Amino acid sequence: MEYRQLGASGLKVPALSLGAGTFGGRGDLFGHWGRTDVDEARRLIDISLDAGVTMFDTADVYSNGASEQVLGAALKGRRDRVIVSTKTGLPMGDGPQDAGTSRARLIRATEDALRRLDTDYLDLLSLHAYDAATPVEEVLSTLDDLVRAGKVRYVGVSNFAGWQLAKSLATAEKYGHPRYVAHQVYYSLVGRDYEWDLMPLGADAGVGAVVWSPLGWGRLTGKVRRGHPLPATSRLHNTADYGPPVDDERLYRIVDVLDAVAAETGRAVPQIALNWLLTRPTVASVLIGARNEDQLRQNLGAVGWSLTADQLARLDAASAVEAPYPHFPYRRQEGFARLNPPLAG
Repeated sequence: MEYRQLGASGLKVPALSLGAGTFGGRGDLFGHWGRTDVDEARRLIDISLDAGVTMFDTADVYSNGASEQVLGAALKGRRDRVIVSTKTGLPMGDGPQDAGTSRARLIRATEDALRRLDTDYLDLLSLHAYDAATPVEEVLSTLDDLVRAGKVRYVGVSNFAGWQLAKSLATAEKYGHPRYVAHQVYYSLVGRDYEWDLMPLGADAGVGAVVWSPLGWGRLTGKVRRGHPLPATSRLHNTADYGPPVDDERLYRIVDVLDAVAAETGRAVPQIALNWLLTRPTVASVLIGARNEDQLRQNLGAVGWSLTADQLARLDAASAVEAPYPHFPYRRQEGFARLNPPLAG
């Protein structure tokens, strides 16, 4: 397993990390993702550790806390060998203090996460969403207190817009508060919006990307392709509305190239899609999920080999989309492009 620096921090994370969204399996969304119990989670973690995967990511909102509970129980006795990452900020109830990142909510949410995970500290605590109702200074000063108390070691965000992340980084620098070193983002061959603003910001400011849904909300598993309807067993029937939409023709065009590269390499379609992500600028770790051992072992096969320059170029071309304003001049016009060359892959 390759290990990478997490943004501009001293923390080294594995190129692949295990997401615990399938753990617990409560609710309409997470029940469809998976219903992994403690024994099953322990086995998945065994396999992950054997492969060098040392970071495990969850969130309080996953199965209303059950994911954190299952992960904590499955990690019992080996906490010092792993990196535990969790997120907070999304609603956990209907009360006024059950959502957001106010000082009261952050402190309580952190204490609750520590209890459910059965640990004294969190290696990485990320804000699951930007809270427009709470001043950035309040959020960062609270995180500073949590870090100083030893309850949190590194802080990050998830699903922030570029201006939200930039404002937070500037405020942290102004007051000497901990800087966000990680941004959990949606990024895949069928979802490349991350590249327009957030990737350049991450590269400039030292914020590493931790990628969620790297298989495009289950569309790049190899089960969906031109001329083949969505299998009746696919969870997309129940979860597609929760995730980013994808144009069918664009999806088929990408899968056509994935199929061709799979034939050339002898690798599975998901492995190729994951490997492509690991070549992208700012990507520190890609979160893989698994409902069973076979899925996990297949996803772990995405590392230890490389796509050729030609294969990468074909995947880039098949998945490319028209740049939105103000980016399109920098892609189309030579003068703009000379001033702002794209980040290297």
